[in-house]
Amino acid sequence: MMDEPWWEGRVASDVHCTLREKELKLPAFRAHSPLLKSRRFFIDILNLLSGHCQLCPTARHLAVYLLDHFLDRYNITASKQLYAVAVSCLLLASKFEDREDHVPKLEQINSMRILSGQNFTLTKKELLNTELLLLEAFSWNLCLPTPAHFLDYYLLASVSQKDHHCHSWSTACPRKTKECLREYAHYFLEVTLQDHIFYKFQPSVVAAACVGASRICLQLSPYWTRDLQRISNYTLEHLSTCIEILLVEDLCDLNFSRKAIAFRRSLKSRCPPGPGRKPWTWVFTLYPCNSPVTQEGKVFLVHFARGQGPGSMNYSWST
Repeated sequence: MMDEPWWEGRVASDVHCTLREKELKLPAFRAHSPLLKSRRFFIDILNLLSGHCQLCPTARHLAVYLLDHFLDRYNITASKQLYAVAVSCLLLASKFEDREDHVPKLEQINSMRILSGQNFTLTKKELLNTELLLLEAFSWNLCLPTPAHFLDYYLLASVSQKDHHCHSWSTACPRKTKECLREYAHYFLEVTLQDHIFYKFQPSVVAAACVGASRICLQLSPYWTRDLQRISNYTLEHLSTCIEILLVEDLCDLNFSRKAIAFRRSLKSRCPPGPGRKPWTWVFTLYPCNSPVTQEGKVFLVHFARGQGPGSMNYSWST
């Protein structure tokens, strides 16, 4: 690891370009694994282990990437072997992305007893053999960009002095606004681990969408600035689909997601745009689960609007 984060160095732009080139060569995720229904269980295991060992986001996201793509190619049914693969993915990712003193030790892993019901105890030989199996499966190439590799670079341009604040809370300190946006963005970054649907997008698109979704949540206008477009080479149109999925996936509630989408379709079918009328658009006001607003009961607001000024139509729905 470099002492200085790459996104703060003089070669940040060059590193970003290299990562963008590498992401174009990533293999497609086919979603063929019969274990997809159990995916979140293994993601939780990786999150628990990485949190306990205080691993950096890039290590955690690389571990999830390795696990998803390995299981997408190989069918493993034995519970202990699956657990060994998940742990080995985290070990390889932490060795590649994090500091040496953060790499989980075998004693730590076994002492945590994550699968207490199974009482699995891994041996050094089992982990080494599984790590070799993984390395061979990925042709010994672990330089695999994930959204976590791009996010901090895009956060450099996440807040501008020219931003218009649509919310009522105080914005006297731009530094605090940037800190809050950074928390939102990393929150959304973790949301992307919960669903394999985000493999439909390039990692840089997902990272940029995390920033865009955060600006929407903080009601910063415009939602996507010229500085963000310059640093990422993406327009808001490039990111809109991913942002929409991010915002709906936020609460990790698939029933709510279906309800929101069904509601939008129902509204469009009941009130189709006529001649000379603008189509419906939707704007999100969303608060993370741990925000003060959600503690008061307001979780999610979807606001639909058609046009502006005289004759415009508005409709809101919240849960």
